Amino acid sequence: MLSNWCRVNFPTWCVSSLPHIIGEMLTRLAVTCVAGWFNEKRGAALGILFTGSSIGGIVFPILISHLITKVGFGWAMRICAFLMLFLLIIANLTIRAFYPAHPHKITSAQLVKPLTEPQFLLITAGFFFFSYGFFVPINYLPVQALRAGMNANLAQYLLPILNAGSLFGRLLAGYLGDKIGRYNIFIVVCYLSGIWILALWLPDSSNAALIAFAILFGFFSGAYVSLITPLVMQISPMKELGFRTGIVIFVAAVGGLTTNPINGAILDDAGGWDGLKVFSGVFCIVGTTFVFAARIRRTGWKLLVRF
Repeated sequence: MLSNWCRVNFPTWCVSSLPHIIGEMLTRLAVTCVAGWFNEKRGAALGILFTGSSIGGIVFPILISHLITKVGFGWAMRICAFLMLFLLIIANLTIRAFYPAHPHKITSAQLVKPLTEPQFLLITAGFFFFSYGFFVPINYLPVQALRAGMNANLAQYLLPILNAGSLFGRLLAGYLGDKIGRYNIFIVVCYLSGIWILALWLPDSSNAALIAFAILFGFFSGAYVSLITPLVMQISPMKELGFRTGIVIFVAAVGGLTTNPINGAILDDAGGWDGLKVFSGVFCIVGTTFVFAARIRRTGWKLLVRF
């Protein structure tokens, strides 16, 4: 079965993406702290913050691929772990909150309150569905490229290329979000992310098309990462930002966790690679549509409103 082929070829790229994914998770822990220091250019600041995980996404896949061949899997993982430990020690020693910490209990009423707000529910659903499509290219693009006949030495650089595009996308999304509205820029670039999957990755598996797709998808999907917190922040009281962001990220993480088994089932079934790509593109568009609905609920159908 196709899944057996994937199990042979997939592990190196799967492991290579793990430090990047962990980096994304750890970066989010510092997001609310960084957000407290900025009022006017908060989107740009968070965009710069999230470029760190993009840089990790460029470095780690290349690093791990070479380390596994030179020192073996075990020491490759240990080297990455020590590197991450060193960087986390620096982060923990240097990060400082703008607002002094005031530990207090969160009541059940406070936790339930966001779940009664339609706009919060819409963006939570949007991130949940978008994560189903977003992780498919990250996890399967190198494997599909190998299946399409791309040289393994070139395929191993697709993830770094994607993350390099994401780095610039995150910077630009944060900057433009401050200028024309964070919801507005998120909706445009995330719709385009889904369109690139359906219009470029689905019909063409040539080397040139796959490299172009990696660049374009990485660039446009970068807004999904860098704008989650700003979008939640824009509809939330500052004192509730921490647990509201936690709720959204938790729900999105469920989508990220369950999408891979579903993707594997699609590959094993009659859907194959085309079915997987359609699944990814459709869920990116569906997720963005929920965020678009949240924007319409707040601003109406006025297109030129900064929100």
